[in-house]
Amino acid sequence: MGSIYPTLTIARKINLDADYISSILHLLNNGEQRLVRAVEKRVVPIWLAVEISRASSEDVQKALLEAYEQGTLKGEQLLRVRKLISKREALGKAYYSKPSSGRDDKPTPQKLLRIYKTEVRRQRLNIQKARIHEERLLLITSAMRHFLSDEHFRTLLRAEQISDIPEVIARRIPTEMLP
Repeated sequence: MGSIYPTLTIARKINLDADYISSILHLLNNGEQRLVRAVEKRVVPIWLAVEISRASSEDVQKALLEAYEQGTLKGEQLLRVRKLISKREALGKAYYSKPSSGRDDKPTPQKLLRIYKTEVRRQRLNIQKARIHEERLLLITSAMRHFLSDEHFRTLLRAEQISDIPEVIARRIPTEMLP
């Protein structure tokens, strides 16, 4: 399953991180629909799904044990991962299976920690972006309330036949103020 668009183009089009897109494509190219679904449902982080897809069952168990002993994965995280791995082994990856590439991609606690830190950084950046967007929305809403409280401005909007306001903003403004 090759991609028509380069990873960076896809990332820009859907406003997601290129590494995230790359990881999802890796999972899809390896027939790992179950892992993709687990990532979408936030059962496991993307980094862990990629590590699971690259490793054999024995390698995964060894890496999980080391990660637990070193404190990289804790209680609830470990239980979720074990449950996902059990499902994957019992039900298979998805509809079909491809032969492995033969690379030595055994997960190690250090790899898991590095990938985890990268994922945490990415999520913190997303949180920062969300806060900035929320602040901008509040600023725009406040400005719109101010303008819409002016009867002359509302008259001008009616004269120019401008009656629509983005729904996100309109929900935050009292109905009687809307044009």
